Amino acid sequence: MRISSFACLLLAFSLAGCASQRQGLGQGPTEEERNPLTHGNVQLHLRVGQTSQAQVLDVFGPPDIATIDGSGKEVWTFKRSASVSRSRTGSGGFFLLLGGYNRTTSSAENTQRRMTLLIKFNEKKIVSDFKSRTSSF
Repeated sequence: MRISSFACLLLAFSLAGCASQRQGLGQGPTEEERNPLTHGNVQLHLRVGQTSQAQVLDVFGPPDIATIDGSGKEVWTFKRSASVSRSRTGSGGFFLLLGGYNRTTSSAENTQRRMTLLIKFNEKKIVSDFKSRTSSF
């Protein structure tokens, strides 16, 4: 009888774990998937003299700022920010028959990451130059 109770308890915990994983699958895209402006995507998708404005719109979406520089070239600016939070908790200790010791530690780390991308287009609306900058703090 004890083994079957243990087996039922183990099965219940296993099914609960599967249910929580299934719920996570139905959620929307992660922040990184909604924010395709990464150094890797910039290097993968932008080619001077080849990439058109329409292709830039397909990959990165509309620019945050669109201006004309002093030489008459259209310049698009994209800015993205992301917050990354990490936390850790640990505990340890020992217990004797009449007394004991227990220690709990926790730490949290918050990081901000920002990326700015400037793209210049020629008169044919093709990328003529681009610069990107990433900073973390």
